[in-house]
Amino acid sequence: MARSLATKAGGRSRLVILACAVFAAVLLPLAIAQAADIDALQDKVSAARGEASSLTSALQAAQSELAAAEEQAAAASAREEKLSGLLASGEERAARLAADVRRTQQRLDAEKKRLRRARGALAERLVAIYESGAPSTASVILASGDFDDLAVRSEYMERIEQSDADLAGRVEQVRRSVTRALKRVAALKAKVDTYNARLTAARSEIATVRADAEAAAAQLDSVAAARSASLATLESKIASWVSDIEAAEAASRAEAESTVERWLGGPFSIPSYIVMCESGGNYSALNPSSGAGGAYQILPSTWQLYGGQGEPQNASKAEQDRIAAEIWADSGGGAWVCA
Repeated sequence: MARSLATKAGGRSRLVILACAVFAAVLLPLAIAQAADIDALQDKVSAARGEASSLTSALQAAQSELAAAEEQAAAASAREEKLSGLLASGEERAARLAADVRRTQQRLDAEKKRLRRARGALAERLVAIYESGAPSTASVILASGDFDDLAVRSEYMERIEQSDADLAGRVEQVRRSVTRALKRVAALKAKVDTYNARLTAARSEIATVRADAEAAAAQLDSVAAARSASLATLESKIASWVSDIEAAEAASRAEAESTVERWLGGPFSIPSYIVMCESGGNYSALNPSSGAGGAYQILPSTWQLYGGQGEPQNASKAEQDRIAAEIWADSGGGAWVCA
């Protein structure tokens, strides 16, 4: 009996080793191939995530530059608008001063005409005095009939002389006044023109800055859009690759579970190699030394503990499978020597 038990134990050990070897031979190539595919996908995901991180950093930098360019463009636009307002006011003032210059010039021309007429009258007066001779005090006295006549002649002569002097002085004064006004208005006009020229130059410069800033903003916006699109594409690829990895891992697990189920489950409630080791799959087997019976070699006390009726080896397959499954759920492989 001892020899028989030893022979049986040796056979069981060889059976367990053979089952494990076959199990490893089937699963190992599959695991290696699937692991290689998964590793390749994971390498792609890692590289893509690195690229996505670089794109994200570049995109953030471009967006910061875009915000700065847009702010610069807005500031330049506001400055340009302000200068345009100042220039409009300056041009309006220049137009008013130009009108003043024209009116003052017209006034000066009129006064010059008056001056020419006054000078002509003075010239005629001087010619008349030269031809008739300047009346002396003696000739006035001698020509007077009485004292009243003398007084009238003297007053008349004084008025003529004063009128000549006033006319010449007035004309000269008006000419100088108009000339000064014309110079003053012309100077103001030149000053406003200079100011307007500076405003025009400044506005042109600001317009150039604004245009450059807007062009830079447009270019940065295009770059940001392109990078966003690239990042979205990359993220889509990453998501696809991650899905492929998950699918491969799920397939690997499913294949492994299927293989394990085939090799370890089979038609029994516990792994096949344990059943084959214990009883060779014979539901009527009986161990005379321990009293364990059935395909799962369940002890009678354990059989009764789990609600079994009669002897295990005499029970139906379904009953043996049910109680074996409950024992496996409670104790796992520890309930069997072959495990």
